[in-house]
Amino acid sequence: MRKPRSMAALEDFGRVRLSPSFFMRDFLYSEIAGFHGVPNLPDDPGLAIAAGGQLCETLLEPLQAAFGRLAIRSGFRSRLVTEFGHRRRECGSVRVNAAYHVWDLRDADGCMGGGATVVVPWFADRHAAGADWRALAWWIHDHLPYAHLQFFPKLAAFNIQWHERPARRIDSFIKPRGCLTRPGMANHAGSHADWYAGFPA
Repeated sequence: MRKPRSMAALEDFGRVRLSPSFFMRDFLYSEIAGFHGVPNLPDDPGLAIAAGGQLCETLLEPLQAAFGRLAIRSGFRSRLVTEFGHRRRECGSVRVNAAYHVWDLRDADGCMGGGATVVVPWFADRHAAGADWRALAWWIHDHLPYAHLQFFPKLAAFNIQWHERPARRIDSFIKPRGCLTRPGMANHAGSHADWYAGFPA
């Protein structure tokens, strides 16, 4: 598939179904792109579709099946949008986001990946009432083949990444800040079910 260069082509690209519940259009909106008028279009649509399909099938679909509708805060970001946002200190560099938010660019090791920033409304309400963000982090850790998670204070939103070589690391900007777990840490293996008692099966 070629890079969309017309409105009709963009509409067709947006209609590409990535999984039973998600279409490419769900991931193309960007506040940075919309506000500043920077096109958010992939240079390699085929790679973006492949990475986005894996993200949706392996992570977002089961997450939505367990907790109900997800809100997508940020999904695909083009290299152009990422470079623009990075210059304004509104997002990370293209190098950092390759195979993460920049779905259509392999990382330095040649690996494919894709990520999105999502809110789980079911959990956001509970977090606002005092629930610990680590409860959801450990649920995902125990149930889904994620590559990286990173939690944010507003709405308990988090980045979730699919990657060909998953790092299985969780970081957070919510207290306690920093790295919750990564391979080699004592807490990485085993069940963490005590953290998420009462969560959906």
